[in-house]
Amino acid sequence: MKKKLRRVLQPNMGIYLALFLAFIIATAGFRQYILAGLQMCVWLLLLGAYLLHYTRRKKQVKDFVEKTINQQAGVTGQKPPFPMAVVRMADSDIVFANDRFLKLTGLNDTLKERNICDVLSGFDIQWLFEGKNEYPYDVRYAGQRFRVYGSVIQDSETPEIQLGVLYFADLTELYQIRDEYIRSRPVVSIILVDNYEELTKNLSEGAMSSLNAKINNAITQWTESYHGLLRRLERNRYLFVFEKRDLKRAMDDKFSLLEDVHAITSPSGLAASISFGLGVEGETFEEGYEFASLAIEMALSRGGDQAVVKDRINFNFYGGRNKEAEQRSKVRSRVTANSLMELIGKSSRVLIMGHKNADLDAIGAALGIYCMCRKKGKPAHIVLDLQENMAPDFLKEIRQDSAYTDAFISGQDAMLLSDNRSTLVVVDTNRPDQLECRTLLEAVPQVCVVDHHRRAADYIKPVVVNLHEPYASSASELVTELLQYAVEMEDVLPIEAKALMAGIFLDTKSFNIRTGERTFEAAAFLRQLGADTVEVKKLLQNDFQDTVEKYRIIQSARLYRQEIAIAKLDSGTTRVLASQAADELLNITGISASFVLYPDGERVMVSARSIGETNVQVVLEPLGGGGNTATAGAQITGKTVDEVLDMLVESIDKFFEE
Repeated sequence: MKKKLRRVLQPNMGIYLALFLAFIIATAGFRQYILAGLQMCVWLLLLGAYLLHYTRRKKQVKDFVEKTINQQAGVTGQKPPFPMAVVRMADSDIVFANDRFLKLTGLNDTLKERNICDVLSGFDIQWLFEGKNEYPYDVRYAGQRFRVYGSVIQDSETPEIQLGVLYFADLTELYQIRDEYIRSRPVVSIILVDNYEELTKNLSEGAMSSLNAKINNAITQWTESYHGLLRRLERNRYLFVFEKRDLKRAMDDKFSLLEDVHAITSPSGLAASISFGLGVEGETFEEGYEFASLAIEMALSRGGDQAVVKDRINFNFYGGRNKEAEQRSKVRSRVTANSLMELIGKSSRVLIMGHKNADLDAIGAALGIYCMCRKKGKPAHIVLDLQENMAPDFLKEIRQDSAYTDAFISGQDAMLLSDNRSTLVVVDTNRPDQLECRTLLEAVPQVCVVDHHRRAADYIKPVVVNLHEPYASSASELVTELLQYAVEMEDVLPIEAKALMAGIFLDTKSFNIRTGERTFEAAAFLRQLGADTVEVKKLLQNDFQDTVEKYRIIQSARLYRQEIAIAKLDSGTTRVLASQAADELLNITGISASFVLYPDGERVMVSARSIGETNVQVVLEPLGGGGNTATAGAQITGKTVDEVLDMLVESIDKFFEE
């Protein structure tokens, strides 16, 4: 059999016959007709012998391959029930194919060699060399889909001779069933009227019924085209189950119900707002509903008025372009304060940590939590880099207070102090990658979060106590509310009141943006504790050189879309100056949003501000940034400033096009 295999792979004799025929023609050209006639007779004999040998060789190939295949399959004498081809491993040429393969590809039953890669576009046999028995991709041919399996036949006497045997299993029908299964998988969604309480406040029964009817009609009309199951679970909560085949249409439509429902208003003129939470790829209905619940929680924590799609890995966001309507409750602040104080009391030690390059808001919130720990008599430390922060002068002033002499420690020292009964309180961020020391987050078993930024997809989890209010102006405002329920006024030190007031001042731009009733209540409480707004204002002052630098940044700004100012710096600056320049740009008539880009080592920093309809958090989210509707930032690694500028412009265009 092995001798037959070697004969199969011998060179073709056709080239020799062609050369011989050329000699015959040349002989006739010299008028040696007798010699040419004799040569022609010999040539005809050789041709006959070659054709006879060719036919026998073809049969030998077929017999050898079929016998080998049957031996491997253990069904000697039975033809393979699917297309099969044998290729030479050296060059991927086909040396044999059964009738089913020839019928599939339209090739003739001949040993004239064709390359398998030419017959099947994009196909290769590298996987056979790697010792695999299955081609890693599906093969599509003539409207059919195949799974390709194979093995290698090698001649032990001549190792360089190798053949690859390929089997083509037609799985077209199976794939169609699989695809239909995937398309028909259920998508479990929760539809929630965000501001139902505000819409129905002080309404008569008749007005409330009319409003409910309008909301029901809007939701029903939108869901009818998706042929799903809609049920009202509560007065402001709906369950909608439909097939995954229709999900892409809803995503492409940007969940138009989000905008349609804004046309429904209460008698007082308040527009209705809804949120979607969709669970996809759940193995069971229970898991799908769990995903939907996580998605609706994410939507609400980001301010509502948006759709969030949760699969097994990621969150995807749609909408959320409008400013958040304040929906906070003092009851929640009181309950959170009690829960946090109880947890502090049970802890062996409390570690307080904000984001990298801490600003006045993060520092103020941290000092407020430190005050709560002191009230409970528990040892506490603030994890902060004293070299890399945005308020070095103020930190020197804080450390001069006897209560804060040894309060600040590094992340490494905090790791050494923590144990299995320690508690970590994170303030002014909800993203693990922005923390001062991420490893500390993974080391401490109990984590609490107090933050006002819109929740990102990679938020901190799990948490024991979570006060996440995207409607608040600052983390310092949230902590101030907690202090009102957790401690007595005399327990708060003047330096702590000043720090909390400074945090509110910073994030509200001296009470100019993102202020609400609760913001001024918190400021009034801090004023009673001795916080001096004049002293706080001094913390935000710049020296002469910094002021000149700030206006240099402003001078470099250019208008985009007539209302957006973008300042691109080729040299570095400080975060404080970049954020202040972004704030200052909003003082120019006609500017509704501003962006400042500058290099910082291997990173490119982006500081963004808005006082109009442009949601800068949504704009920077595709760049890996975060924040809220009016204030946001991003850090992009591995890109130049010009590349980040192109990414930013593309994201701005996408925001307005949607």
